Amino acid sequence: MSTLDAAHFHNDEAARKMIEGLRWPNGPVCNHCGETQRRYPTKREGRFRCGNPECRKDFTATTGTVMESSKVALHKWLTAFYMMCSSKKGVSAHQIHRTLGVTYKTAWFMAHRIREAMREGGLVPPMGGEGEIVEADETYFGKTEEPHVSAQRRGRPYTRSSGPRDKRAIISLVERGGRVRSFHPGVADAHNVAGIVRDNIARETRLMTDESRLYIKVGIEFSSHETVKHSVKEYARGDVNTNSVEGYFSIFKRGMRGVYQHCKEKHLHRYLAEYDFRYNHRVKLGYNDMDRTLEAIRGINGKRLTYQGTH
Repeated sequence: MSTLDAAHFHNDEAARKMIEGLRWPNGPVCNHCGETQRRYPTKREGRFRCGNPECRKDFTATTGTVMESSKVALHKWLTAFYMMCSSKKGVSAHQIHRTLGVTYKTAWFMAHRIREAMREGGLVPPMGGEGEIVEADETYFGKTEEPHVSAQRRGRPYTRSSGPRDKRAIISLVERGGRVRSFHPGVADAHNVAGIVRDNIARETRLMTDESRLYIKVGIEFSSHETVKHSVKEYARGDVNTNSVEGYFSIFKRGMRGVYQHCKEKHLHRYLAEYDFRYNHRVKLGYNDMDRTLEAIRGINGKRLTYQGTH
């Protein structure tokens, strides 16, 4: 039997119970005040009224989540989650629109909400550690809406056709055999790169990069900073390489060009969150398509996203 034959992908009641089980493993919790004991069922199935006299507000399993106030059926939401989690390079809003029978505008907004659920939230531990390897690299994808300005050029924009001129910078950090974190700074200069590397990687880590000068100063703060020189076609020297982060960039760019094709710069951080999530929950780390979907659904809490908020 196919995974998509499961009841929660076709029946709203089954979908609701699945979401309740993931979000409330120990019973319903009021999203407004945190009450866990006093609650009353209402005439509407799945809706509860808080028994706290100071609250008395109604809540459901989707209150305070990316699905709150949505008129799209819950089983269609779960199907969209599965579609985006089971495809290595992503699923276009047009494909969601055709598969679920919703409008393209609705499908586009659903996809952004799901990306928000995939985003890492809260305090995250530093990457790497003693004896661990973290690869760092930067790449450029798409044109910026405003040209980059360099302080060294006294406010003048870049004029060369190669490098960062009018391109969106992306910086990714990849634990060797582990997770990735990606960032979209305004510009990939030494100050921004150093801040990202310093804030996200443990000092005991072996840092590996290419020969870019962006990492020279910050590199001395770590256990070691080892580089490969791509300009002379050196791609590996023993275990020193940046193949993992280059592989991540390859997946990201193939998906963005082949599936999404166009992305405004103000939405780029959400697409990075989507690709980071799938990479961090890949088969090599013990996740299958359904495991990945369940992890994404667990991330819906506290990430309310309105339509105006995506613009």
